[in-house]
Amino acid sequence: MFGDIDFDERPLVLIWELTQACELACKHCRADAQPRRHPDELTTTEGKALLDEARQFGEGQLVVLSGGDPLARDDVVELVDYGTDRGLQMTLTPSGTTSLTADALADLEAAGLRRLALSIDGGSETAHDGFRGEDGSFEATLRAVEAAREQGIPLQVNTTVCAETVEQLPAIRDLVADLGAVLWSVFFLVPVGRGRVLTPITSERAERVMEWLHDVADEARFGVKTTEAPHYRRVAAQRAGGEDDGLRRRRGVRAGKGFAFVSHTGEIYPSGFLPESAGNVREASLVDVYRDADLFEALRDDDALQGDCGACEFRTVCGGSRSRAYAHTGDALAEDPLCAYDPQSASEQAPADD
Repeated sequence: MFGDIDFDERPLVLIWELTQACELACKHCRADAQPRRHPDELTTTEGKALLDEARQFGEGQLVVLSGGDPLARDDVVELVDYGTDRGLQMTLTPSGTTSLTADALADLEAAGLRRLALSIDGGSETAHDGFRGEDGSFEATLRAVEAAREQGIPLQVNTTVCAETVEQLPAIRDLVADLGAVLWSVFFLVPVGRGRVLTPITSERAERVMEWLHDVADEARFGVKTTEAPHYRRVAAQRAGGEDDGLRRRRGVRAGKGFAFVSHTGEIYPSGFLPESAGNVREASLVDVYRDADLFEALRDDDALQGDCGACEFRTVCGGSRSRAYAHTGDALAEDPLCAYDPQSASEQAPADD
């Protein structure tokens, strides 16, 4: 899918957090979203300059407009239209609120929106609304799905995995299939923002969930990917055994390596879940920061990883969640505590060469 992209030169995914304003109070919110927009948000003019910078990565650069709720701003359609004209692939991750109307989606489709990503964190209205902290969020999301279908906008479903939601995953999988989504993006909780109050699943449970997701991917008509759980690719490689050594050689996307994030005030982060700034787009070139900043270069160096991640033979495929390592230890190069794989034990059990 992205084997021809040089991650030293450009990210696979660039996320721009348009705003932290949102009507919802989701329990897992990375942004710790607020009801009102921040007065120092990037302006429309500054946003267009950012999209011009993104175009320097190359035609077809994927740009995700996120929040908060990006539709809390009144220039979203204008920005999607501008990015589309610059040859960017513009996608959107709005909140399931009253702002997501059929008219808004029609305008976004006309502006060239390539994909709509909506969050579903429960297989029922009660479970989803309870997690999102807003009655009616589930119903609003389903209405948006129908409106997107009528406009021909491909749908991606995002789901958070934590102790509160993990039992809901089979029901959510069925819903993803029923809604005709093209991709299910499963996010394994990183304790930042409001997410600090949630309980992550154990590393052993995460391993079982990833094995189950791999089975789902084999059977489903939609794609499956994980967010902040690159060891899903290690699970896939292990299951392939010696039949697909290419899986062992392919590089995994992680914070700073194929991934970059620009905050609502212009700070350039390796990920929204790794809030260590390497510069600000108001003073620095996004392209130069991604390519040359010490933080980004360190995160792309597989040999700089520490602990089990540094010793792991799958580190180029996976490398662990740098965001989770940072959240737990303050060191973005430390081992990922969610991974149950023991590379030393695996090495000891490997058969000796003849």
